[in-house]
Amino acid sequence: MRERGRTRRLLGLGARTGGALIRTRLGGQADWRALGEALFEGLSELKGPAMKLAQIMSQWDDLLPPDLAEELARLQRQAEPMPWPRIRESLVAQYGDLDAVFREVEERPFASASMGQVHRAVTRDGEILVLKVQYPGLAEVLESDLAQVRRLMRLGRWFKVPQARLDALFEELAASLRGELDYRAEAEALARYRARYAHLENLVIPEPLPALCGERVLAMRYAPGTPLRELESGDDALRQGVAVTLADWLTEELFTHGELHADPHAGNFAVDAQGRLVIYDLGAVIPVPEPRLRAMMQLLEATLAGDPMAMDEALLRLGGRQGHGAPLALYRESAEAVSPLFAPGEQDFGDVRVHRRLRDLTPKVWAAMDRLQPPAETLLLSRTLNGHYWNLVRLGARLDMQARTRPLLEWARR
Repeated sequence: MRERGRTRRLLGLGARTGGALIRTRLGGQADWRALGEALFEGLSELKGPAMKLAQIMSQWDDLLPPDLAEELARLQRQAEPMPWPRIRESLVAQYGDLDAVFREVEERPFASASMGQVHRAVTRDGEILVLKVQYPGLAEVLESDLAQVRRLMRLGRWFKVPQARLDALFEELAASLRGELDYRAEAEALARYRARYAHLENLVIPEPLPALCGERVLAMRYAPGTPLRELESGDDALRQGVAVTLADWLTEELFTHGELHADPHAGNFAVDAQGRLVIYDLGAVIPVPEPRLRAMMQLLEATLAGDPMAMDEALLRLGGRQGHGAPLALYRESAEAVSPLFAPGEQDFGDVRVHRRLRDLTPKVWAAMDRLQPPAETLLLSRTLNGHYWNLVRLGARLDMQARTRPLLEWARR
């Protein structure tokens, strides 16, 4: 009965979202603020895959209407926690007698997300740690929720996205969400990343405690920090240092290790008292095959050269642009919008003129989607890079992107 009620609510939210999209597609007006408020209230309570999808969408700051993006962004930091008695059930299932393991477990979480929430705890030995607890019953409702998400994604056909592309995108999303349910896998990713990036002195990755970890509970040493969003108006030198660390880490992730942290919303990042970047969540790490990375860099090189024909060839090599007639004018406009970020010298990611041009491109990209058709296997990668880009924007980063990308472009040519 509870599952049927959940399905009805998801269908209702999906119908409301679909109605707004269709109205705008037909030239009408939608109340994006009201829709965003309804989605926040409903998904904050329901949690699970649909909330995760909304969090993903909120990271596309240049894609959604501003009022809708602002409301969905609240899901990253203001989602209602699950009541303590339900969470306690999961902890007892993992540890048995909690008093035998912990001196204290804080009942109110200090972070709530789509798939679980985080509670501070103190062991009997006095060590402070955090427990990431998966919402009870989430594994049981996952497939049902995913079925409703698949229905919602069918709205992509209104934007001329072929069903095969929508199916491929859904399978990528579904695989990612199923993977996030296994907290043992996340514990392994934390250990791998801690060893791999130990040489980056300004990067902190919490230490997992395998003896206290299980499939539905992840135990880590407490690594306190100020959330990234709270730094937006903070000390400039601190923000620039964090931005450099973030950019260095992402570059090494991609080009040395062929992996990428795929959940870049700002709530997963913080800065500790020493000014080091803290990464909290490694539940979603995706592989980035070298051929795909080379092809994306070749697309970037063609973009920076302002060569629309080369851009089209690069997109075809990636497996996109399946329709007829290359949108050369759109390629030129895209190149003009992106190139300023890669001009010689330091570029200011806080320059609103760049964001405005990118935002203005969005409806034109959607209008040309039947010809562009980006390959489904690159959509998650593109979304993730976009999310990390906006984290640099929030930091007001000033980076010499030309100097950073020059050796990478040379690598892609080899």
